[in-house]
Amino acid sequence: MSGDAASDVQILPIAEDHIEGFHRCLDAVARERRYLAFVRAPSLSSVREFVRSNIAHEVPQFVAVHDGIVIGWCDVCPKRREGFTHCGQLGMGVRRDYRGQGIGARLVTVTIGKARGRGLERIELEVFASNRVAIQLYEKMGFVVEGVKKGARKIDGAYDDIVCMALLD
Repeated sequence: MSGDAASDVQILPIAEDHIEGFHRCLDAVARERRYLAFVRAPSLSSVREFVRSNIAHEVPQFVAVHDGIVIGWCDVCPKRREGFTHCGQLGMGVRRDYRGQGIGARLVTVTIGKARGRGLERIELEVFASNRVAIQLYEKMGFVVEGVKKGARKIDGAYDDIVCMALLD
């Protein structure tokens, strides 16, 4: 995709109309077997329940849409346990053909802004150490490494560390 086409990408709060497209996008990224903790999306009904709950609870969740197709997402799910409600967990992904265009940075910026507006003071994430591009993006956004889980994932015979990062208010 050219840089001009990237400017046609809209960053929108997720809505009911986006659920099936979000599910397809999530599944496409998961099936790459490199970036997410799962290798296929949960069922459409599970994703529908997750998104509807997020909408009902005003969870910061945004999608990137190009020509009516969901091509990326970012969410910060607040923790619900007493003593941890000031924290949220960031999750995101962008379809392969749309990476390297600044869409991930746009998604993260908007989502973090909304999370801060909701009073979240600490935003956490976990990223595979092999995903250097994502780590660089998170560092650019102000996230710091808090630790590493060595050999935490083994898939297709290869180990990968998980880098734990956080952004503090």
